[in-house]
Amino acid sequence: MSTDAQDADGEEDLRERVTNFLRRNFPQIQMHGGSAAIQHIDTETGEVSIQLGGACSGCGISPMTIQAIKSRMVKEIPEITKVHADTGMEGMGGEGGHGGGGGMEPSFPGETTDDGESSDEGPQAPF
Repeated sequence: MSTDAQDADGEEDLRERVTNFLRRNFPQIQMHGGSAAIQHIDTETGEVSIQLGGACSGCGISPMTIQAIKSRMVKEIPEITKVHADTGMEGMGGEGGHGGGGGMEPSFPGETTDDGESSDEGPQAPF
């Protein structure tokens, strides 16, 4: 078997294990109308990029979901050394943007408004 074929088989195996990880650990993403898709896998560096979409974009708990994906995936899949994950909301309150673009700001469950009233509790964290 050639090295290219071995690399392709290795990437396909790793892609399948990452997909299974997402399905197994985060079914709540789908139950809440969100999605998680693998954007890129680098088998040489062990880095994987995940894009959360659907209801995850702009959701107040997506930062917690992203953090859970990052910490759990490197523990469960030894070949993964680093996980990049986002909701595509950079510059609008998403990971990496931190609200600097003047777009939507996410709300967080139990967050208090300026007038001192507590906002809707919202959905529970998906893990």
